[in-house]
Amino acid sequence: MSNPLAKNKEIVYDKTIEWLLEGDVSIQYQTNRDLLGLEREGLRARIATEGWGAAFLSKRRADGHWGQGFYQPKWISTHYTLLDLRILCISPDNDFCRQSISKILQECKAMDGGIYPIVKKSDVCVNGMFLNYASYFHADEDQLESVIDCLLHELMPDGGFNCRSNRSKVVHSSFHSTLSVLEGFTEYEQNGYSYRIREVQQAIQSSKEFVLMHQFYLSDKTGKIINKDFLKFSYPRRWKYDILSALDYFRYSRSKWDQRMQPAIDVLLQKRNKHGSWNLNAKYPGQTHFDMEKAGQPGRWNTLRALRVLRHFER
Repeated sequence: MSNPLAKNKEIVYDKTIEWLLEGDVSIQYQTNRDLLGLEREGLRARIATEGWGAAFLSKRRADGHWGQGFYQPKWISTHYTLLDLRILCISPDNDFCRQSISKILQECKAMDGGIYPIVKKSDVCVNGMFLNYASYFHADEDQLESVIDCLLHELMPDGGFNCRSNRSKVVHSSFHSTLSVLEGFTEYEQNGYSYRIREVQQAIQSSKEFVLMHQFYLSDKTGKIINKDFLKFSYPRRWKYDILSALDYFRYSRSKWDQRMQPAIDVLLQKRNKHGSWNLNAKYPGQTHFDMEKAGQPGRWNTLRALRVLRHFER
């Protein structure tokens, strides 16, 4: 005898997939790849010529930058636009993106070898985010070596990273910085780079353990919520941490299930709408090229990410 509840869940899931496949071509591509197990390169190729991908590319200036340059203003600078394009999964062979990254590597290195946002001293979060999209777009390894050196030098004793570590005395890692560096290191590893790779892999493991030790959002000393904003699902996340982005990273890095993930999974399930979607909770203030989605309404980005997390961890 069939289970009506299970049947209803299947219907909701199927309708949610249909809704995702009605979205931007970047959402269609990732839905096929991550939820349906279909690698559709034809869809990926279209990201550069239609929808959000084409809109981002159209804002690129003749000098290879977006906005007013590498980091200003948020969120339309070269840095955050390249991060947005990487999020869309535009082809890693895109010439415009690769040329802009080469320009950054030639013009925007600090004395410590990292990438600097405003003043000539690098920032750990920016280095992590830059390494993420530079590795994705296959930047030359010899140009990334100093960025790797800079990041590894800032590894904290508790296993993570903090963007203030090279500017002031800090004793505890930041979730924001740690996730940004994890994403950068993992993209570096997955794209076959070899420079100091064992140390990078060790830093990945220690940083993952830092997040797991806190069950993604809880104090390891008191068990209380560290920051209520960690439970708000904004996207793009920019440099800020939230538990859905962290769970999606653990999925992307092919992590195995760990029971310490359960509190975050519970929150994720509690936030699901009855129709099977997840809302875009909020947006960070700042100038944007355009808004991909509206805050306070069901969002395809959060729904896609939540479903692929649950699928990967078989929850």
